[in-house]
Amino acid sequence: MERGYPEEVTIWEVLPRDGFQMETWVETETKIKLIKSLAACGIRHIEATSFVHPRAIPQLKDAEAVVKGIQSLTDVSFRALVPNLKGAERAIGVGIKQIKLLLSATDSHSLANSNCTREEAIEKLLPVIELANQKNVYVGGALTVSFGCPYEGEVNEEELMKLIQQYKDMGIREISLADTAGMGNPKQVSLLLQKLKRAFPLLSFSLHLHNTRGMAFANVVAGLENGVTSFDSSTAGLGGCPYFPKAAGNIATEDLVHSLHLMGIKTGIDVDQLITVAKEVTDVVGHEGSSFLLKAGQNKDLAKKPTGQEKLG
Repeated sequence: MERGYPEEVTIWEVLPRDGFQMETWVETETKIKLIKSLAACGIRHIEATSFVHPRAIPQLKDAEAVVKGIQSLTDVSFRALVPNLKGAERAIGVGIKQIKLLLSATDSHSLANSNCTREEAIEKLLPVIELANQKNVYVGGALTVSFGCPYEGEVNEEELMKLIQQYKDMGIREISLADTAGMGNPKQVSLLLQKLKRAFPLLSFSLHLHNTRGMAFANVVAGLENGVTSFDSSTAGLGGCPYFPKAAGNIATEDLVHSLHLMGIKTGIDVDQLITVAKEVTDVVGHEGSSFLLKAGQNKDLAKKPTGQEKLG
């Protein structure tokens, strides 16, 4: 394809974890129903929940019940976020076969998010990896605030490289770069990915992009042009980090899929069906997210001849 775009990408749906962690309580059965509806749209990779302490994020206190309720979806890959050994034990105990670890790119965000420094966080992850290896559970890693920290501003790239090297030394081969604060821009994303590909040619990088300042899809394109084929997104554009002010949601899954399809890039996801689920999600949480498609519709909708009050000005 032109400009080296991939023919197909993988979408990881993070609504059940990242989306709901910022909301008031969503009933367990509702979460299970929505996950099944997302799977019916063709979504084959879903971050189901986080096994964090209920006092830290009470919205996800039903992690075990949610996972048990979706085990019939055998054609979907599920992963869960785990912050420590206790969380890993809970996740593996209920049948999760893929876990994701978190490290912050700055100490300030790490202290706010995990109440520990980056080095202290790494020490907590070592027994998690050991347990996962014993249980044949796949482990991926994430680096939050990779493109800008709400507490420290610009992130030192050399520090970021050191953290990625530590992940590599722990046996992690797939790393998600998260624009948690939505501070990244396409040039920055491109240059960082080029640097990382040179330094770590055997590692795989994905992108987790928040749309705080409307830059998420531009950053997706920068990722595509630099070999990224896996992206996180959240239906209806819900989500955000509970530990910094003015957090905004992830790029909306329906927006991402619609845009990729316009570019001729396959996702395996039915956009029309996904928009229906996204509307249901906004009804459940009682407010709009940051989805453009829910406001403006798809490009194909504009091809319909407007009449009466539908005429364009």
